[in-house]
Amino acid sequence: MEKDYTSFETIVAEPEASSMIETFRAIGYNLETAVADVVDNSISASAKNVWIDFNWEGDKTYLTVRDDGSGMNNEELVQALRPGSKNPLEERNLKDLGRFGLGLKTASFSQCRQLTVLSHKQQYNPVFWTWNLDFVNKIGEWRLIKYTPNDEHLKQLQSTSSGTIVIWNQLDRIVKGTSTENPENLDKFLETMEIVKRHLGMVFHRFIEQNKINLYFQQRKIDAWNPFLLGEKGLQPFPDEPLSNGLVILKGFVLPHKSKISEETYKKAEGPKGWNEQQGFYIYRNERLLVAGDWLGMFRKEEHYKLARIQIDLPNSLDKEWQIDIKKSVARPPFGLKNQLRQIAGKVRSQAVEVYRHKGKILQRKYSSEEFYTLWNEKIRHGKRFYEINQEHPFIKNILSKGDIEKKDIATLLKFIEETVPVSLITIRESEQPEIQGQPFEGIDHEPIRVAMKQMYNSLIAKGRTDDQAKGMILSIEPFNIYPQYIDSIN
Repeated sequence: MEKDYTSFETIVAEPEASSMIETFRAIGYNLETAVADVVDNSISASAKNVWIDFNWEGDKTYLTVRDDGSGMNNEELVQALRPGSKNPLEERNLKDLGRFGLGLKTASFSQCRQLTVLSHKQQYNPVFWTWNLDFVNKIGEWRLIKYTPNDEHLKQLQSTSSGTIVIWNQLDRIVKGTSTENPENLDKFLETMEIVKRHLGMVFHRFIEQNKINLYFQQRKIDAWNPFLLGEKGLQPFPDEPLSNGLVILKGFVLPHKSKISEETYKKAEGPKGWNEQQGFYIYRNERLLVAGDWLGMFRKEEHYKLARIQIDLPNSLDKEWQIDIKKSVARPPFGLKNQLRQIAGKVRSQAVEVYRHKGKILQRKYSSEEFYTLWNEKIRHGKRFYEINQEHPFIKNILSKGDIEKKDIATLLKFIEETVPVSLITIRESEQPEIQGQPFEGIDHEPIRVAMKQMYNSLIAKGRTDDQAKGMILSIEPFNIYPQYIDSIN
C-alpha cells in the first residue's frame, strides 16, 4: 500500500533554470543524432517533405530544419518548447517517434545557444518563440522570448498552408572560432555536414524507400542507405523470427560476398563506418533506425562476421522494456530475450562465416539462392517456447508430396520429433560452451546427405528446373548448404 504523504510538511524545490538548461547540453548528442531528433518531430507532424539547410557565415553560421507538416498554434508551440512536455509513461500514438518530450530541446541545446521555432497551422496565424540560453542564465527563469532572427523565415511560412521551421543560431559546438576567411574552416564544416546527410539517409531509409518522406539537404534529395542490400544477387535473407508474442520481429541477413556485387555497391554497403563496424543488430522503432551495427555486448566485431546484419523491429510500446534513451541512439534488450537474440544471431553469424571463407569456393557463389531455409521453426504457445519442423522446408515438402507415402504417418512422426526437442539441454550447452556445438552430420557418414541431394535434384529437374537452378536451390537449404563439395557429384 502506498504511503500517504499529504499530512507532511512540503517545500518547493524546482530546478534552477540556468543550471538545468546547461545540463541539458551534456546529454550526449552529436550533430547528426541531434538533427535526426528534430526530423523525428517533422515526421510525427505528418510532414511529407523536410528541408535541412545551412548558411555558412563562419562563427555566425546557422542551420534550419523546415517541414510541411501540420504545424502548431501558439499554445501548442509553447507546449512543444516546454522541457518535459510529454510523460514517457503515457500511451502514445503508434506512429509517434518521440517519448520524453525533450528531444527538440535537448537536441537543439546540445548544438546551439539559441533555438527559434516558427510554426504555421491551418486557420491560425504563424507564431514563433525563441529559447536563448544566455538570457535564461541572466534572468534565472524559464522564459521564452517572442523573437525571430530573420523575418524571411516568417514570410516563407506565411506563404504555405502549414509547416514548421526550426532555427539553430549561435552554434558554439560546431563553428565557434571559425571564420569565412579561412578555407580550412569551411572544408571541415562541409565534412561535418556530409556526415549529417549520410546519417539521415541511414536513420530514415525506410521512410525514404516507402515514399513516406522526402528529405532534402541544401535543396538536394537525400538518398536512402539500406544496410541489407535488398535485391542484390547473393543476398541470403533468413525467415522472420517473432519474439515477445509477435511484438518484436527479427530478420537476419548474410550480405553477398564482394565477388558477387559491383565495386560501387560494395563501397556503398560499407556505410558511414566501414564493413567491420556495420555488422550486428539494426534496431528499428516504428521503422526509424535507433541502433546501427551493434552486437549489444553479445559478440565482438570480427572480420569474418562482417557480412552478418540482423534487423530488429520494435513498436514504441516497448520503449521502457528496451530502455530507449532520450537521444534515440541506445537500446538494450530485456534480459529475458538475450538468449533468444544470441541463438538467432549465432545462426546468421555461422552462415556469414561460410560466405566470407568461400566454403565450396566457386560453387557456393555460383548457386546462391534468394532465401535461406532453416529446418526448425521457433513457435510461442501459451507464452512458452517450442520448436517445430519447418514443413515448408523444400526437402520435407518434397517427401510429403509423394503419393506412395502415408502423410498421416509422416505427420505423426514429425510431431513426435517436435515435441521431444531437448530445448533446455540445448540452451544450457549453447550458453556454456557455444564453441563445441557440432554441425549437422559432423563426424558421421555423409551418404544420407549425398542420397538426399540426389533425390532433391532429380525431383527439381522433373519439375522443369535447370541444372543451375536445381543446384542453387539445394545449396540454399539447410543442412545441404554445409556440404557444397557434393553438389557436382549428383548429376
